[in-house]
Amino acid sequence: MDPTPRLPRYRELARIAGADSPRTAWGLFGTDDEVGAINLLQPDVVRRAAALVRLGNVFPLDWSLAMPNPPLLGRGATRHVMKDLQPGTDDYYDNFYPQASSQWDALRHVGHEAYGYYNGLPLEDPAELGAPRLGIEHWANRGIVGRFVLLDVDRYRANLGNPIRQDQQTPIGVDELQQILARQGSVLQAGDILLLRFGWVRWYERLDPSRREWLAAQEMFAAPGLEAAERTAEWLWDNHVAAVASDSPALESMPFDRGSLDGFLHYRLVTFLGLAVGELFALDALAEECAATAVHEGLFVSAPLNMPGGAGSTANAIAIT
Repeated sequence: MDPTPRLPRYRELARIAGADSPRTAWGLFGTDDEVGAINLLQPDVVRRAAALVRLGNVFPLDWSLAMPNPPLLGRGATRHVMKDLQPGTDDYYDNFYPQASSQWDALRHVGHEAYGYYNGLPLEDPAELGAPRLGIEHWANRGIVGRFVLLDVDRYRANLGNPIRQDQQTPIGVDELQQILARQGSVLQAGDILLLRFGWVRWYERLDPSRREWLAAQEMFAAPGLEAAERTAEWLWDNHVAAVASDSPALESMPFDRGSLDGFLHYRLVTFLGLAVGELFALDALAEECAATAVHEGLFVSAPLNMPGGAGSTANAIAIT
């Protein structure tokens, strides 16, 4: 499928059932689709993105697999075991959580109690946990390649004298995102990978061990991120981004409320619209160059883990400018 297809506006999307039910992108890429908005990354999008490489600078966007340390939000620490092959070595990982550090949420990562998973896969489907339905391998088998656009919200706020408090729930709304786009002269295009730097990773790296231990002990803690409002989902969809990733723990501001459609942005982004969501990306070095060159776009390449039925993956992401 080339070129990238035209998509309806958010307000044109059908509701699941009745006037009060959410709008969804279900069926737009086919009733059996398991890829979602990554379908937008067609050859024309990739060709345009590849043409943006000017300097040849490469920025790995994966945080260390050992971070955050201790792990957050109920995830465990990976145990890295080395084996002596005499001569040489081999190794393996125990207790490996692919979504503990820089990560993608697969489309099977989030389902809604009343409406099910993306494209209408019901929660009670017997294949839901036993077969590769909506698994990360569907993105792995095609790769995530396109144009990135970086919005450095942390730097923008600091320049205004209103820095983000990383230990507070700071919801970032679409008006502010639009202001940053306008200031840096960026225009979003269909199939973009939107990277949002809130400054959380850099803040965490500077914490003392006791503060890290406190965060790890919390079921939920305060952190900045996108505002959990339908308007946020509408803005992302109407700009037709394929993926949105940040350096914060949940992309959206925390704490969030899984019991409310309007309290958990993941429902609208992942379950209803099929967007790829990334979290805890390491964006600091890329942001430094973007600030120095006043160029906030480039080529983005990611190869998720090819695990059938996987609920997520390490990011395995690189930006090239």
